[in-house]
Amino acid sequence: MESFVKKLFTNLTFYVLLAILAGVLLGHFYPSTGVEMKVLGDYFIKLIKIFIGPIIFLTIVLGISGMGDLKKVGRIGLKSLIYFEVVTTFALVIGVAFAYLIKPGNVDRAGLDIQDAGMYTKSAGKSMDWVQFLMDNFTLQVLVVAILSGIIISYIKGNEKIVGSLYKLSNIVFKGLKYVMYLAPLGAFGGMAFTIGKFGLHTLVPLGKLMLTVYATMLVFIFGVLGLILRYYKVSIFKFLRHIQAELLLVLGTSSSESALPGLMRKLEDMGCSKSVVGLVVPTGYSFNLDGTSIYLSMAVIFLAQLYNVHLSFIEILSIIGLLMITSKGAAAVTGSGFIVLASTLTAIHKIPVEGLAFLLGVDKFMSEARAITNCLGNGVAAIVISKNEEGYLPELEVTAD
Repeated sequence: MESFVKKLFTNLTFYVLLAILAGVLLGHFYPSTGVEMKVLGDYFIKLIKIFIGPIIFLTIVLGISGMGDLKKVGRIGLKSLIYFEVVTTFALVIGVAFAYLIKPGNVDRAGLDIQDAGMYTKSAGKSMDWVQFLMDNFTLQVLVVAILSGIIISYIKGNEKIVGSLYKLSNIVFKGLKYVMYLAPLGAFGGMAFTIGKFGLHTLVPLGKLMLTVYATMLVFIFGVLGLILRYYKVSIFKFLRHIQAELLLVLGTSSSESALPGLMRKLEDMGCSKSVVGLVVPTGYSFNLDGTSIYLSMAVIFLAQLYNVHLSFIEILSIIGLLMITSKGAAAVTGSGFIVLASTLTAIHKIPVEGLAFLLGVDKFMSEARAITNCLGNGVAAIVISKNEEGYLPELEVTAD
């Protein structure tokens, strides 16, 4: 019993969970104070983001230069993109299916809280600017530079000194991150206190059916789709969840899947995933494999159609899915882009009022946790799948299926 208590009180996950609960209580009973705690969550995420760039860069460069075979790099990249497109398409279809099955939009609009959606509706008519998207997406920029650097280093004869120095630098960066992670409870506390204090638990009631539908659909996707994929590769979804529980709680507290990126990469390597595969797949997945975001976007479109009593034909539904297959990529990497994608989709189909986004703004923050957790899990599963396919997965470290 004594050893269990000692283990509990030295476990970072335990303190993150306590911080989340404390944040909920503070935000609920002292809303104004809770809102002021936003600075804690913001600064913690900023601290984490300082490490994200170097970690992605070093992991990818070391992975590619360590592979030697550049054909393998191309093969992993192609497999990853195919996997991302297939799984996110499944996510979009599941989002549409559950929205039609549960019908969360069959509520009275008059009783709903309306927020200002002007900043998103202004962007609705604009076409997707891919150059601007790349300029705004820091993770994607680092990814491109790292891949090019890794390829160049792999061509340099006698590159052992360069690679050795990069390995030492990588160890220093990860050690620094380890100390920053001790501040995770503060970040989770600040993020949760702000969310509850700013929006209040009362805002959940009118759109409670939508929230429950989103969370239920995410759970079905996690344990159904992702769980079956892992089972096929003889990995237990439950053991995988336990393995990355600290990262998932961090995502829950901060509502940011990026906050868990460095920890997720390290945990995947600890499981036995190839360092080079993790370095390529996970950062790329944060722009192209947004399972949770895909579910939410498709479900939100159908929700608004139901809210305005708009009938969508089968062809129109297929068009929405096809459009979101393209526009949803990168929607979690740039702040506010999820609503811009939604606004653009509504504009493209010319049937659902773009102003309907105002009904979603009030509860969106409470659904962002589900999106972020599903995005994080989806990228972890992707790394395992590609590692298994590339035989870059060590069986002795495997999180075996029950």
